[in-house]
Amino acid sequence: MNLRGVMLGLAASSFVFVAVAQQPPSAPLTLTLQDALSRARANSTQFQAAVTDFAVAHQDTVQARAGLLPSVNFHNQFIYTQGSGATISVTGNPASTTTAAPIFIANNAVHEYVSQGVVEQNLSVVQWTDYRRAQALEAVARVKSEIASRGLVVTVVQDYYGLLSAQRKYANAQLGATEAQSFLDLSHKLEHGGEVAHSDVIKAQIQANDRGRDLREAQLAMDKARLDLAVLLFPNFDENYTVVDDSELAPPLAAFDEFARAAQKNNADVRLSTEELNAAGHELGSARAGFLPSLTLDYFYGIDAPQFATRGPDGVNNLGYAASATLNIPIWNWGATRSKVIQAGLRQKQAQRELSLAQRKLLADMRTLHAEASAALSELQLLKDSADLAAESLRLINLRYRGGEATVLEVVDAQNTLTQARNAWSDGVVRYRAALADLQTLTGTM
Repeated sequence: MNLRGVMLGLAASSFVFVAVAQQPPSAPLTLTLQDALSRARANSTQFQAAVTDFAVAHQDTVQARAGLLPSVNFHNQFIYTQGSGATISVTGNPASTTTAAPIFIANNAVHEYVSQGVVEQNLSVVQWTDYRRAQALEAVARVKSEIASRGLVVTVVQDYYGLLSAQRKYANAQLGATEAQSFLDLSHKLEHGGEVAHSDVIKAQIQANDRGRDLREAQLAMDKARLDLAVLLFPNFDENYTVVDDSELAPPLAAFDEFARAAQKNNADVRLSTEELNAAGHELGSARAGFLPSLTLDYFYGIDAPQFATRGPDGVNNLGYAASATLNIPIWNWGATRSKVIQAGLRQKQAQRELSLAQRKLLADMRTLHAEASAALSELQLLKDSADLAAESLRLINLRYRGGEATVLEVVDAQNTLTQARNAWSDGVVRYRAALADLQTLTGTM
């Protein structure tokens, strides 16, 4: 009975295992370009690092702004001082009392309790310029996060359409391998009929071997492109996905004047250099403010008495207030402030040079990238026509070969030409989309 139960249990376990093993795989995730961009922004370590730097810079600004405002603290302290053995008279209300005198003349009593609310305000040009510098550095971090986002867009676009190109080239390789195998079968039949020489069969076999090798290389390239894009998109490295082929629906290219106006207004590199120059200017102002006086205002309210109580044992009121104003005038620090001014001035001059370079580079990039995109767009139709013509040429040459009017070399050449034309069309599509993405990074339109 027990053996029968064990056997039934094993059978049930085997059934469950087979049922689980035979479950169909889940359907692949279908991604558009916008889906890929959203996933890349969420999973890119470099982009998230730039976003984190921006958030940290914002908190620096918050802290610098807080330094300009009054601070409130509740100060509590107990001070014990050795007694000197003598007594001192304390005049109060309603009567005078005596208490033990502390051995240190700077201290007020043997037992001293301090419990006070303190309001402090620092008035300094350095703090104000540091706050403005923190604002400028926050703007720098914001622009850097935008640059990281736009750079990520270019990478995703290149990898996305690179995968589509690899898939198309794999399909082209499959067609090429099929055509080469069909031609090999045809040459065998014609050889058996005595219509062609055996050398044609050898050439067709070599062509079929080459196309088979090309197919394996195309599959390897497609797999690598899929892995490269998966690294950008998925935190758990998921390869079960497909991408939507919208390469033939590329948006039109804007006119150069329209593009130039947008680039001059929204270019992140120029904005970054401008904000860095602004930050360098505030740094110079902060360094120069080191030559100026600073003022600190303090207001105290609470207890500073020999008893921790609002009234002493003789009825004297221990609660009270005090205020102080401190003016700190810098006189001499062995040239440290002057050295800081020189440092800040050097950084400002370098920031000016970098801004000038960014502006010149923008002018060159606008013309270069627009010309690149324009050339790629104008060549797309030519590449498409070439692929169609190559397919028609192969069809006609195959008919001529069957009729004995074409040589095996012409057929092989037509097959190679068709494969090259199809691959060139796929590369042209990726080239235009990548050039368009580069343009959009200058204008911030993606």
